[in-house]
Amino acid sequence: MQPSLLAVSAVSKRFGATVALEHVDLSIGAGEIVALMGANGAGKSTLVKILSGVYRADAGMLSLAGHPFMPESTQAAKRLGVATVHQSIADAVVPSLSIADNLLLDRLCDGAGPWRATPAARRRSAAPLAARVGLDVDLSAPLATLPLAAQQLVTLARALAAQPALLILDEPTASLSAPEAERLFALLDTLRAEGVAILLVSHRLGDLRRLADRVAIVRDGRIVADLRPPIDFDAVVETMIGRPLRSHLVRGPDSIETPMSPKIAKAHAGLTGFHAERVQLTQHSIPFDLDVRRGEIVAIAGPVGGGKSRLARAIFGAGRLVAGRMSLDGAPWQPRSPADAIRAGVFLAGEDRWRTSLFADSVSFASIAGTISFPFLPRWFPHGRVQRAVEARAASDAIERFGIRCTGPTDRLTKLSGGNQQKVVLARWHAQPARLLLLDEPFQGVDAGARADIVDTLRAQAHERATLVFVSDLEEAFEIADRVVRFDRGTIDHTSSFEPELSPLS
Repeated sequence: MQPSLLAVSAVSKRFGATVALEHVDLSIGAGEIVALMGANGAGKSTLVKILSGVYRADAGMLSLAGHPFMPESTQAAKRLGVATVHQSIADAVVPSLSIADNLLLDRLCDGAGPWRATPAARRRSAAPLAARVGLDVDLSAPLATLPLAAQQLVTLARALAAQPALLILDEPTASLSAPEAERLFALLDTLRAEGVAILLVSHRLGDLRRLADRVAIVRDGRIVADLRPPIDFDAVVETMIGRPLRSHLVRGPDSIETPMSPKIAKAHAGLTGFHAERVQLTQHSIPFDLDVRRGEIVAIAGPVGGGKSRLARAIFGAGRLVAGRMSLDGAPWQPRSPADAIRAGVFLAGEDRWRTSLFADSVSFASIAGTISFPFLPRWFPHGRVQRAVEARAASDAIERFGIRCTGPTDRLTKLSGGNQQKVVLARWHAQPARLLLLDEPFQGVDAGARADIVDTLRAQAHERATLVFVSDLEEAFEIADRVVRFDRGTIDHTSSFEPELSPLS
């Protein structure tokens, strides 16, 4: 048993009438990785924010390395030895600043950093931080030029720069490719060996099997289980959501077919839906064809950075193809903008919800109702006057349909858990009938129970449209799709093998 580095005793937190945490006890030893699991809205994020200095506990005691721990801010928490990498990257970076300045941002904000130093000097100071997480990029470039996965590594490097005694990671692999995730795992192994305590929040069972020394399960604001190896993760999921996980019809790797095959070409003959012919995403990618029938869910599965999101944006009118033709229901499809796509019934739920779908808390549309209505304002309110009752009815329907945990349509998105924020994003694109629905990483930050519910909802309405789901997790692809297409380097991948140990979710 490692000595207790962090001790949480009888911690409680309320938000009005809502009990977020109630008498939570948790300990983490130096050099121990503890996985914190729970359904969306169970209280994980609240506990993480208390440890990070965002919230103060209403009751209870916290200690770090034997000393009282009551940080009044995130910077105070870092100074005391607790660094957090949050799931929402937008909260932790300044896209217009250089990568080097983002890596040094904590020092700069504390007044300890070299604001007056030359850019070259700041790059030299930032280089060891980037190297520690394997980030090999031009540090003078604006952070906004980096893909999402690399920005995630920047936030991790900043957290490690504080030399924390406790590192908190919230869904750290959500935006990482498999090789990047493996590099992260190796780094966490090193940190564990150095005596750093790590609290890991993740819905990816593969990550937890690989890393966790212990699993603490939160349900309805309480720790309901504290498990040590050997851990039965199927039983963990049932304990986490408080009910058995329903079985779903899942198609494994044997059902994977390429859209170039004669079998698929014959099946699509004469059917309406989406068709792409000799599409080329970049000058160096190989042209490919793709068909999605109305009523069918097709998963485009491949690694982060392999071009899936770029294809989704091109179909949605937010990007352009190098070559090729697309058609929708037999007519040429060449949207000039996302507004064109939305008017035509082509909707995209983007990969990073805070960059593509949600509003900052200061914006009037940051409520559930405002978020859902925003893309459809010209259609719902052609005379320009927003009718709040219409918004509220649409939001209430979405809340019921997707099981969003909230107090009502006027709730601000920042008050919801990450999984419930994602449900709002998906619900938005069900507020109007779609001809083609594009879902880019729709299960990011969603627990196993909520994911099963979302799959049920998506499949129940799949007959109304063609659906393309872009995912990096093959288990997610097998769970939701009628057909899975492997995609990498901007093209259909006909040669990739599938890991034999992959098993469908129960």
